[in-house]
Amino acid sequence: MTRKNRRKRGSPAERIPNSTQQYYPPYIHRKVPVYNLLDEEGLQKLEDQADWILSEIGMEFRGDPEALGLFKEAGATVNGERVRFDRGHVRELCRTAPSEFEMVARNREKSIKFGGDGVIFAPAYGSPFVSDLTAGRRYGTVKDFENFVKLTHMTPWLHHQSGTLCEPVDEAVNKRHLDMVYAHLKYGEKPFMGGVTAPGRAVESIEMAEIVFGAEFMQTNCVIQGNINVNSPLVFDDVMSGALRVYALANQGLVISPFILGGAMAPVTMAAAIAQAHAEAMVGIALAQLYRPGCPVVYGNFLTTMDLKTGAPTFGTPESTLAAQAIGQLARRLKIPFRCGGHYTASKLCDAQAMQESADSMMAGLTAGANFIFQAAGWLEGGLTMGYEKFILDADHCGQLQSYLGGLDLGTDQLGSDSFLEAGIGNNFLGTAHTLSNFRSANHHSDMANNSSFEQWVDDGRQSAEERAHERWQKLLLEYEAPIIDPAIDEALRDYVAAKKANRPDEWY
Repeated sequence: MTRKNRRKRGSPAERIPNSTQQYYPPYIHRKVPVYNLLDEEGLQKLEDQADWILSEIGMEFRGDPEALGLFKEAGATVNGERVRFDRGHVRELCRTAPSEFEMVARNREKSIKFGGDGVIFAPAYGSPFVSDLTAGRRYGTVKDFENFVKLTHMTPWLHHQSGTLCEPVDEAVNKRHLDMVYAHLKYGEKPFMGGVTAPGRAVESIEMAEIVFGAEFMQTNCVIQGNINVNSPLVFDDVMSGALRVYALANQGLVISPFILGGAMAPVTMAAAIAQAHAEAMVGIALAQLYRPGCPVVYGNFLTTMDLKTGAPTFGTPESTLAAQAIGQLARRLKIPFRCGGHYTASKLCDAQAMQESADSMMAGLTAGANFIFQAAGWLEGGLTMGYEKFILDADHCGQLQSYLGGLDLGTDQLGSDSFLEAGIGNNFLGTAHTLSNFRSANHHSDMANNSSFEQWVDDGRQSAEERAHERWQKLLLEYEAPIIDPAIDEALRDYVAAKKANRPDEWY
C-alpha cells in the first residue's frame, strides 16, 4: 500500500478506538500446560510410601472423639487417638470430593471456579505484623486488615480475598474473627475465608455469611471457606478438626493444608516429606467427606525447606520447587483442586532476595498446575509480616502471570496480514491500522515497572520500585469506593457483631 493510500485512511489520532475500558475476568482460564515432573513409576513410589505411613505410623486426632468415631465406622483401625488405614483406604474415602466447584461471590460477577483449567490468586494469610516504608514493621490492626481488603477489592489480578490478611491484634483473640468477616463482607465483594481458630468462631463466620447469602442458598452453594492446617507431623488437634467439621457440615469450602518444613515437621529429604504431605492432605479430605460427601475441598500444600544451620524456613529453593511439582501431580491423580503458594520469601524487605524467592516460588505453583495460588501478594519474613509495598509489587506480578497463563493468541487478526500489506518493506508498523486497533491490548501493561529513560527517571526523583509501590497503595486507598451492600444487611451484620462481642469477656490468648 502506498503512502498516499495510507493517508486516506485518516490520521492516527482519528483511527484510535475510543473505548479504554478493559474487562478483567473473575479468575484465570489456564491455556498454558502444566509440567509433569514424575513418570508413573515415580508417582507410584510416593503413593505407596504415603500408604505405608498411614498403615504403619498412622495419624492422631487429639481431643476429637467424633472424628475418631467416623473413621472407625468407615473401617479404619483406631487405637486411642491414633488412626491407621489399610493401603488405598484413604484414597477411596476421598473419591466423593468434587473435581470442580464454584465459589459464589457477594458480587455474582466475581464468582470463581476451583479445579479444571481455573487458576485463582489470593493474597497472603496469617501475618501478625504489617510493614510499610513510612511506619515500618508493627503489629497489625483492624484498620490494616480493612486496608488490605480494600486493596484486594481494587486489584483485578487478585480473585479471592484470602482470610486472615493480617492479625488485627488490637482486638481480642476471641472477637477479632467477627471484625475480619465483617470487613470481608463490607469492604470487598470477592470470595473469602472465615475463622478457624475455634469451632465456635467457624460457626459465627458461617452465620455472618448466612446474613448476606441466606442459609437456604448456602445449603447448595459454597460462599465461604476455612483454611485447615494439619499440625504436622501427622496430627490434627481438636481446633482444626473441629473447624473442619463445622465447614463440612454446612457444605462450605475447605482448604486442607499440611504445614511442613523439611527436617523439622518431616524428614529432611524431599521424597519423604512429599509422601507425608500427601498422606496428611488425604486424611483431612477424607474426614471432610465422611462428614458430608461431596463437600467442596481443595488439596493444599505448604512444603518447603529449612536452613539446617539456623532452623529458619527457606523459600524459592530448587527442592521446594520440585516438591510442588510432584505434589501437583499427586493432587491431579486424586482429581481434586490443588492449592499451592505463592510469592513466598524469607526476606524482611522488598529487596532482590524477596523478588527472586517470590518469583521462583510463584512459578513453581504455576508449573505444578495449582488451581488456587494462596499467599500471592504481601508475604514477607517467612509469613510473619504483610507488607504494603510487597502487596502492590506482588499483585502487579500477578497481572503479568495472568497474561502469561492466557497463552498465545493465534487468531486471524493477531497474525497481522493487513499490517504487513500496509507497511510494506522497510517501513515501521507504528502507524498501521492494525497497530492502532491493537496497541492497548497487545502487551500487558505493568503499573509498577519504570521503563522511561535514565534521564527521565532522574528527573522524576530516582524512585525505586518499593517507593513507587508506596505511592501506589496510598493512592489506591484514597480512590477506594466501597461496593454496594444493602443497608439492611449491613445493619444486621453490625448488630450481629455487636451482640456477640457484648456477650463475652475479652480473651487475649
